[in-house]
Amino acid sequence: MHIARADGVTEELYEALRRLVPQLGGHAIPPTRAALAALIDSESSILLVAHEPDERSAIAGVLTLTIYRVPTGIRSIVEDLVVDERMRRRGIAEALLRRAIDIAREAGAQGVSLTSNPRREAASRLYLAMGFRRRNTNAYFYELM
Repeated sequence: MHIARADGVTEELYEALRRLVPQLGGHAIPPTRAALAALIDSESSILLVAHEPDERSAIAGVLTLTIYRVPTGIRSIVEDLVVDERMRRRGIAEALLRRAIDIAREAGAQGVSLTSNPRREAASRLYLAMGFRRRNTNAYFYELM
């Protein structure tokens, strides 16, 4: 397996996100090329890309890690972790998460946060098995559009 940081918008990456993002469920809409470029150019966000079995293979999954500073320290959060439904149960999500954790640790983050839809039972089992703890918190969202 090959995990790398996306360093530019390629046709392969753009098409992979068009295929993968809808698999997140809900009303997830793939990014435009411009939005993808803005993500890759962002100083606070890192797009990790997984190829399975090696870097010559098609993109099998992606993960976005955001690292940011607040008055109480450095925080990090995983967003939009998705593995192609045809490639699941091969350790791809775990490999992406382990790389994200390493990057967050190197940046000095206190931990890594993520949220998951309760219906994604396999994902929840993975997170718990990897050492993530379920937090007792209320999640809120204020829609702007």
